Amino acid sequence: MLAIVAPANPSSAMTAIAASISSSRRIALIDRLAICATFQLYIDCSFNILYVHLIQAGVHMPAVVISGVKTVETHWIPLADGRKLAARLFLPEGAEDNPVPLILEYIPYRRRDGTRKGDDEIHLFFAAHGYACVRVDISGTGDSDGLLEDEYVKREQDDGLEILAHLCAQPWCTGVAGMIGISWGGFSGLQVAARKPPQLKAIVTACSTDDRYACDAHYNGGLLINDNFGWGGALFSYAALPPDPAVVGEERWREMWKHRLEDHKNHAAQWLNHQRRDAFWKQGSVCEDYSSIECAVLAVGGYLDGYTQAIFNLVENLEAPAKGLCGPWGHTEPHGGVPDPAIGYLQECIRWFDHWLKGIENGAERDPDMRLYLMDYAKPHSHMGARSGRWLGFPQWPARQIVRKQLWLNAGCHLSETPDAGGAKPAISSPLTTGVQGQEWCPYGQGRIAAEGARDQRTDDGGSLCFDTQVLSAEMPLAGVAKIKLRVAADKPQAQVCVRLNDVAPDGTSAFLTFALLNLTHRKSHEFPAPLTPGQFEDVELSFKPIAQTIPVGHRLRVAISSSYWPMAWPSPQRTTLTIDCQACQLDLPILNTEDGLVPVQFEEAAWAEPGAVTVKEPARQLRSLTTDLPTERTELTVLSDDGRFVIEETGTEITAWRRKVYGIDDNDPASCVTQVTCHEEFTRPDWNARLDCEIIISCDLANFYIGGWVKAYERGQIFAERRYDEVIPRDCM
Repeated sequence: MLAIVAPANPSSAMTAIAASISSSRRIALIDRLAICATFQLYIDCSFNILYVHLIQAGVHMPAVVISGVKTVETHWIPLADGRKLAARLFLPEGAEDNPVPLILEYIPYRRRDGTRKGDDEIHLFFAAHGYACVRVDISGTGDSDGLLEDEYVKREQDDGLEILAHLCAQPWCTGVAGMIGISWGGFSGLQVAARKPPQLKAIVTACSTDDRYACDAHYNGGLLINDNFGWGGALFSYAALPPDPAVVGEERWREMWKHRLEDHKNHAAQWLNHQRRDAFWKQGSVCEDYSSIECAVLAVGGYLDGYTQAIFNLVENLEAPAKGLCGPWGHTEPHGGVPDPAIGYLQECIRWFDHWLKGIENGAERDPDMRLYLMDYAKPHSHMGARSGRWLGFPQWPARQIVRKQLWLNAGCHLSETPDAGGAKPAISSPLTTGVQGQEWCPYGQGRIAAEGARDQRTDDGGSLCFDTQVLSAEMPLAGVAKIKLRVAADKPQAQVCVRLNDVAPDGTSAFLTFALLNLTHRKSHEFPAPLTPGQFEDVELSFKPIAQTIPVGHRLRVAISSSYWPMAWPSPQRTTLTIDCQACQLDLPILNTEDGLVPVQFEEAAWAEPGAVTVKEPARQLRSLTTDLPTERTELTVLSDDGRFVIEETGTEITAWRRKVYGIDDNDPASCVTQVTCHEEFTRPDWNARLDCEIIISCDLANFYIGGWVKAYERGQIFAERRYDEVIPRDCM
């Protein structure tokens, strides 16, 4: 790689270099460079890539100009039953004569418009490094034939096998494939890998899960979480969107849209009909048989993300080669990771695929089993742009450098290294709004402004039983999964318990570290729950969400136990009182005891390909508000995610989209809990206008959930189709 330091006139230097590059993907960097006093250029002659690092006040802003890549807007993949799936291709020039391996991304979020920017950033980058990249719309989404039955159905995996067979038989492919994806795409990679297609040799799975019941947006610790409806409302909208007439034809797009709307389902209600870990959830959960995955797996995510546990589960349980990578981020790819530091994630993926798909000896198979970012203390805030800390490389996982430390919950609300025999049995009946200061179940870190994180925990601590250590005389670096054993009794047949670990600063500020939830009727089994006997003590164990963070000298560790955790978890049918038998309560912590034997971890700077042009007419915004009506003591959390209004210049399509979630509850009445999710999306071109508005509303009483909704589709402002939904679903130990 050649490094060039520019002369005093960066604009003229950039002009000369840009002029020398023959590229169908050129970006206008000259104006950007004009504001900088200095910059560096890195030219990778092997892959037709220009890396431009703009440097001003120590801030690096990478951009990558791609040449030598051909894109195919729509490639049809025929399936055995007659359906055709729409794909977008990113092919290195000359691949027809010199075949290359395939990288597949397989998701439902509309490759032509919904994910186009991100697809460009990733797949143009990979294609420039010698891979044929293909982005496929799942059946019934985007421009693909068929219907979207639900998330992660077996038919979707069957289609995945046909997709791989078709693509790997193309003249530009060597017959060897990898898969990549975040969230649904990460699920797809794991689930298709478990079917053992012969072409698939490696996957990169980000922010995904191995267990669809225990670690997904529906249930946590056997409790119904509100993401079941936040995500359910989003899928309610996605599944009802039309195909693009420029792809499927002016007449056929209406027929396809009507077919989708006639079959349209309220997915959140489908999921609520399965409140136990039954066969519905076991299908697609690779934890049912880890040995079914034989290809190499790189599992990636962040501590803020809702799916952190899956990284640890996969590395610990897969028999196939598996590596884990966990940073401070939310539900996003690490090259755009929030909080910072973002990393050169796409370069890491290329190393992974180069080894497993091309046979290049680059040491990827010898990377540490687990690379964890150990975060420093940070004062709590609803959004953090960066987290200070450092990377640790564990050659093996579980790691010998991590030891278990036990602390006991003792009388006087102490957290001590030795148990006492005082027989203390404190009780708590938390306000139902305990939890409003916590983070969302799955923060996205969107736009670097979204207030999704945990705030100062003192308000929630006030509604909890709290047990504190003495002031620490030595720092306490936590790394991994903490656990807690409780002996607890409830005064009702159904109850829940939430346990948080907090870092308490000398000024009393309480910073959220991690949490664990448990539906106490699921104390022995998520598949076979059983009501509690009021007043009878039960021994339970909870596992916390994984964490890697140092508690500084002078701070205290706090265990906070509450009987409610709204709005993350739906409340139990009745307000409950929990009694804790401290003698039998023990906290088990993963402590980084030594750094001997750890290996250095380094990443390249974050980089990605410059996407096609997008003209922003109204900027995106993220708004969150928390209000309480004092006379009624009703609290509402409102979350607005507005994508703004923008035009995709390559297709000429103008898009507007927003989603609003409203969570409400009265402080003393669990039956007052209501969630409402409203979505809007519109596509406009001179020859096309389609709009969708939809909403789902969920409420409850002691015995049932009530879930309703509506969807209205418009063409050029006139109703095209509409439907309404109403369902009563019995509560099943929930």
